[in-house]
Amino acid sequence: MCCIILSLVTNHNSFAQNVSRSKAYYINTAGNDQYAGTKSEPFKSINKINNINLIAGDTVYFKGAQTFKGTLQLAQGVKGTTKKQIVITSYGTGQAIIDAKDSSAIVIYKNENIKIQRLKLLGAGRKTGNVKDGLSIINSSNINVDDLNISGFQKSGLLVYSSQNIRVNRVFVHDNGSAGITVEGPYQTRKSNYIKILNCRAENNPGDPTNLTNHSGNGIVVGDCKNVLIDHCTATNNGWDMPRIGNGPVGIWAYEADSVIIQHCLSYKNKTSKGGADGGGFDLDGGVTNSLVQYNVSYGNQGSGYCIFQYWGASPWHHNTFRYNISENDGTVSDSQAGLYVWNSSDDEKQLYDCDVYGNIIYNAKVAAICFSKVSASRGIRFYNNIFVGKDSLIWGRDKIGDAKYHDNDWWSINKQFYVDGITNINEWATKTGNEQKDGKFTGLNLCPDFKNAGNSAITSASQLKTFTNYNLPAKSPLRKMDLYTGQYGIKNLKPD
Repeated sequence: MCCIILSLVTNHNSFAQNVSRSKAYYINTAGNDQYAGTKSEPFKSINKINNINLIAGDTVYFKGAQTFKGTLQLAQGVKGTTKKQIVITSYGTGQAIIDAKDSSAIVIYKNENIKIQRLKLLGAGRKTGNVKDGLSIINSSNINVDDLNISGFQKSGLLVYSSQNIRVNRVFVHDNGSAGITVEGPYQTRKSNYIKILNCRAENNPGDPTNLTNHSGNGIVVGDCKNVLIDHCTATNNGWDMPRIGNGPVGIWAYEADSVIIQHCLSYKNKTSKGGADGGGFDLDGGVTNSLVQYNVSYGNQGSGYCIFQYWGASPWHHNTFRYNISENDGTVSDSQAGLYVWNSSDDEKQLYDCDVYGNIIYNAKVAAICFSKVSASRGIRFYNNIFVGKDSLIWGRDKIGDAKYHDNDWWSINKQFYVDGITNINEWATKTGNEQKDGKFTGLNLCPDFKNAGNSAITSASQLKTFTNYNLPAKSPLRKMDLYTGQYGIKNLKPD
């Protein structure tokens, strides 16, 4: 009898294991939803997958290079595990296409441990029928996105909302409306947490034609979040069709965020609407704290290359750093007219304070190096060990003699050698303003840097920063003693060889 009972228990356990065993589901336009969903007998439609309760370890395979119409939306509560993710991908040659027409291509809502890879998501166009985001990740966690091509959506190509532990890698977002990639959550909650955006490209996301009250046409924008890394990403030609005049888009930026790192990125030739503001390269905007912008290159943007901004009503902006970046000929079209721009619409220094700006190269043969807006009250902005090159005046704006502190910088006016607020001698400027002095000693330099190939940047991808040498200094330049080392990636070491 004991042997019989043992046999029954063993058989029962085996049955339970078989019931929960992960599966592979295949979808092919030549298939049939009444088939078994195997590779030899594939399903036909997205809707069939929407009605399957996927379990940990399941993989959904769409036939490469085929087009599948509709929206893929996993059932709420569907979860993989850290060791057994649920995977949605292509098989065979090329990326499968999910054609969402007027809706979203994929919606991940209240799901966990999902991986989405090797797919092309297509909308009907920001002005020709689509009204949604391409891939929406909402109230979810442990989501891995890799090797996607997303275009034709009126809102964002990729939206992450109120989600945690999200990794986005090698995603090409282009020809969308509001933005290429957006991270956000309930306002001022920072509920999106631990986000990585790596090796992505945001190109030609012109603007949302229905948004007449706020910015649109951003490359990568992250807000209401914390612990975010944006690394080796590229943003270009975004924002040119924002349908309004006012605050505008930026290539790569953050707002209402804590502990954001933007590094080894390239942001170039981004735009704003005609008569609109912004259109810059990189920006730490209202409410950003404890964040870092480093090892980046910005050039040819209509707005400033690097923006220190605080909008009215935002949480206080503080304890941020811009270091080892390059700006070339930025800010030539929109309101800033400089490579680096400081703006605080609250005009309250308690709302914008404590920022280090060092080791940067701001080169501008068309306008100024630095601009402070008419409302730019701040406390504790420190500029040191930078090279500032401007066409005529090196600094524009009301805070030329304000709270901002400068020491150990090199200043060079292309047309006038040195020119700030009508002063043409750096020693006179230092004596009059107290700038470029430290511990009672004069620290400023007024030397032409003679960069290797200034003003001629032509790189088009963050991956090219590894060999970017346009702003190397001559071998015997006295400026080489400055702290201008820009890291192991991107820009070559500017210290002595």
